[in-house]
Amino acid sequence: MATVLGEKIRAQRKLLKLTLDQLAEKTGSSKSYIWELENRPVVRPSAEKIARIAEVFGVTVEFLLDDEKQELTNSDADEVFFRRVSQLDAKKRAQLEKFLKAIDDE
Repeated sequence: MATVLGEKIRAQRKLLKLTLDQLAEKTGSSKSYIWELENRPVVRPSAEKIARIAEVFGVTVEFLLDDEKQELTNSDADEVFFRRVSQLDAKKRAQLEKFLKAIDDE
């Protein structure tokens, strides 16, 4: 019996049409590790692995780990977006700001 975390990982992986191999590659994990996360009744993934999986999925770590959260909320999506923006280099951030200003002026 899978954990809630395992069910969320499987659901998000399938939503993004990723195979076990593809998710493993994107997260620096093995296929068997991802399979175990999805299927084992007890798993203890490292914070680093969960953070990598959340990044690939475009979700927060909190969403993956909170058994009560079954859907991303607007605030979860905002947090993911702002985290991505904060990681942009200065040139890309300026381009994004220019784009946002252009669509805001319409």
